[in-house]
Amino acid sequence: MKKYYQSWGRYPRAEQEVVRLWSRHDPFPLDRIDGKTALPRGNGRSYGDSCLNDGGMLIDVRGLDRLIDFDPETGILRCEAGVLLADILKFAVPQGWFVPATPGTRLITVGGAIANDVHGKAHHQDGTFGRHVRCFELLRSDGSRYLCTPQENSDWYRATIGGLGLTGLILWAEIALKRIGSPYIDSETVKCTNLDEFFSVSADSDQDYEYTVAWLDCTARGPRLGRALFSRGNHVNTVPDKLPRIPGRRLSVPIEPPITLVNSLSLRAFNKLYYARQREHRRREIVHYEPFFYPLDAILEWNRIYGPRGFFQYQCVLPGNDGRSAVREVLERITASGEGSFLAVMKIFGDLDSPGILSFPQSGVTLAIDFPNRGRRTLSLLDQLDEVVRAAGGRVYPAKDARMSAESFDHYYPQWRELLPYTDPILSSSFWRRVTGVAA
Repeated sequence: MKKYYQSWGRYPRAEQEVVRLWSRHDPFPLDRIDGKTALPRGNGRSYGDSCLNDGGMLIDVRGLDRLIDFDPETGILRCEAGVLLADILKFAVPQGWFVPATPGTRLITVGGAIANDVHGKAHHQDGTFGRHVRCFELLRSDGSRYLCTPQENSDWYRATIGGLGLTGLILWAEIALKRIGSPYIDSETVKCTNLDEFFSVSADSDQDYEYTVAWLDCTARGPRLGRALFSRGNHVNTVPDKLPRIPGRRLSVPIEPPITLVNSLSLRAFNKLYYARQREHRRREIVHYEPFFYPLDAILEWNRIYGPRGFFQYQCVLPGNDGRSAVREVLERITASGEGSFLAVMKIFGDLDSPGILSFPQSGVTLAIDFPNRGRRTLSLLDQLDEVVRAAGGRVYPAKDARMSAESFDHYYPQWRELLPYTDPILSSSFWRRVTGVAA
């Protein structure tokens, strides 16, 4: 059956047939793929085309949604690959455990978290998701199964973490969760008047705070360039006497508007008001973990606000000493273009090594901004940003990309050819064919 599965950015449009996997004990569904290329698919929260396989098949693994085993003393959880992080949190948080590396949405699968080696607000202390994966089982299209750990089949382990779903089907995984004292976060938001202040506050925060991230006003210019609301926090070890509000019913964007609601007027107005709503320089409060980590999960289908053409998310990392000047140049090019979004975040990555061959994070500053798809105008700006990132020795995140050139990908990830011996003969994606020219 053909279905129009979209990525979260809703661009590009792809036509694929879908087969579903319901049991980790089932064989690879080779008989239902019928000679086409295939790609494992989790919950489709990648922004670009790394979760699309235009003209081929998708193997939907959301049916692999079972928790298999859990040790409440050590926090070691074994679960199937289609389990959402939301499911893990619902089960584990009441028992005093948390996901150690979580992105800005909990609506991703464990298999997707491994395939994209996701990261979050705790990267400077905990690294990427892959660092907390103890083992997993990989099913290949020839029927072979590999138990992968840092010691056993370690080459397959490294290839699959951050391997974009191209090495086989992840059936289940064992993850080391993080001990917490309560579901609440002692958070502080610091108003940064410019980019220099952001770097100063970040440097002062990394040692004492588990979680750090900044919302960025991407419309600010001149001496206010890079002004931000810097959020930092730690888990509260004891339940507070006055419990913070737990998020209730979610809101929703019910329909897709005929045009994007993000334009230069709404963008400037929102960013100005959002920055100004915090009048004090520092604001401290105890909050539930859900609004601290996942504010956008409270708005269902929020990606619809960008209209029928969708949007691009551009996430880059700019390393080392060049990071400061490079991020300044990136922001100057964005403000000069008049492009941008309500959703712009910035964070300092730590120096913890990522385990995967193609893992994205590296030590430096990472910037992620959404751009409404305005066609050539937007694509031209993103090409200009690529120039800055390449010159600084940085890279762009494949899980967020829908347009980088093969030349840029080769510059960002010259090690991609190391992955080729481990890619499954029938697995492919729209992203992989676009950036490497390699078909299954």
